[in-house]
Amino acid sequence: MHKNDLLLTLLLFCLLPTPGFASYAIYIGKNLTTDGSVLIGGSGDEVSSHWLEIVAEQDHGKDATMTVGVTADAFMPGQLSEIPQVRHTYRYLTMNYSEYEGFPPPLTNGGLNEHNVAARDVWSPSRDELIAMTPNPQQGPQYSDLSRIVMQRARTAREAVEIVGRLIDQYGYSSYGGNSHMFADENEGWVLINYAGGQGLWIAQRLGPDDVRISYPGYIFEVPANFQKNPNFLGSSNFISFAVEQGWYDPDSGVAFNAAEVYGNNPPRYPREEMEQELRAAAPISLPHMMSAVRDVRLSKDSTGYGQVAQLRKQQHSDLNLLWIAPTGSVTAPFVPYRIGVQSILPQYGKHRYLTKGESRGFLKRDWQIQEATEFAGRTFKRLMYFTCDRPAEFLPEVTETLSAFEQRLIGEQQQLTVTANALYKAGEAELARQFLTDYSAQRGQQALQIGNALLNSIETRTREKYGYRRPQGDLMSELSYDRISCKKQPTDKQ
Repeated sequence: MHKNDLLLTLLLFCLLPTPGFASYAIYIGKNLTTDGSVLIGGSGDEVSSHWLEIVAEQDHGKDATMTVGVTADAFMPGQLSEIPQVRHTYRYLTMNYSEYEGFPPPLTNGGLNEHNVAARDVWSPSRDELIAMTPNPQQGPQYSDLSRIVMQRARTAREAVEIVGRLIDQYGYSSYGGNSHMFADENEGWVLINYAGGQGLWIAQRLGPDDVRISYPGYIFEVPANFQKNPNFLGSSNFISFAVEQGWYDPDSGVAFNAAEVYGNNPPRYPREEMEQELRAAAPISLPHMMSAVRDVRLSKDSTGYGQVAQLRKQQHSDLNLLWIAPTGSVTAPFVPYRIGVQSILPQYGKHRYLTKGESRGFLKRDWQIQEATEFAGRTFKRLMYFTCDRPAEFLPEVTETLSAFEQRLIGEQQQLTVTANALYKAGEAELARQFLTDYSAQRGQQALQIGNALLNSIETRTREKYGYRRPQGDLMSELSYDRISCKKQPTDKQ
């Protein structure tokens, strides 16, 4: 690459937004939780519409393929390609979203599948030289492709890493500048970093039962020289040798290989280190405590597309695997429990036109008119966020108290729910069990909306009567992370 092209590439990378620049993931090992569950939670940081979706298990023909990669419209251009699909893919729950330039929708950061494998996707920028040497066009699966494939194919967290690693080794990787994944099952977790540069560089580290990890951004520090023989690491065969060839690491220096320093450009963002210390000190961590960590005002904000907490432990039936989902940033939205056996999603939590890519090009199709006519949960709780976060000192405490009380009631219902569902499965009534699970999540989703509307109407009324509607000034939108709306203390708060 010509020197001027290198400078232009790096300048553009600094100026343009990349997906997930406030995405985060939190892992708590099973020895550090109150009930022995592995807990993994977090959110993606995306501007576009988000909707909850159940993807059913599917059988595919022997010659079936899937399209992966990015297009020429991506900031780091690429071309789409076909890779083989497996004969059978698993059932999973996910929050889809519709937009990142050059990345074909729908996009996903992961979710939870029928084998109790949970996945989160988090930014992790690569060093400038790797970004500059990325091929144009690049080819191979991108972050969303890999997240979706893991949901479709992985039976354990380790297998998730092995699947991603094989795909990168065989087909390459389409990057937006560097990325990471966090995978977990009921026994352990893994963090995987995939780097820009077109060199097939990736590394993964195991998270055990006594570990706490917050990816914000995703990171791996010290990597053993013989990591291929270490059960706590997996990685590309060239992972250390490429750095030596580039002069970025001297194996004779006596200094350990630090992946974040050698290949990364990802210093910790506040409050990563502080929250890791807080969670370790607070162990054992309960499910409500984990939900509080995911909705922490230091993390959850306007750019946060949703909230998720997977409570991973062995169930008598895989349909009972459990994912708690907030329809938008959980700082002002409740977590609702969804089991893998749920057969349908309320239309209020499904896809709507609000912030969905391409929806301004035409009119609504008749088949979609009823779903579109329903209230969109994402929009309702987004409005609640805007009113609440305008004066968080005044309004946030009551919102947090109300949402937490609602969630505590739902948590208390889960034992009886599993007893009832297991009795139905044992009696051979699997369809009745799944309908029971579906009806339960639908009813609680409706209740969540009722609570959201009650809070919204109350806080809007008080805002209007006490302060009036504040008129906007300046531009409508900002791409700068420090301008994003959050419930941290605002200038309008009383001192």
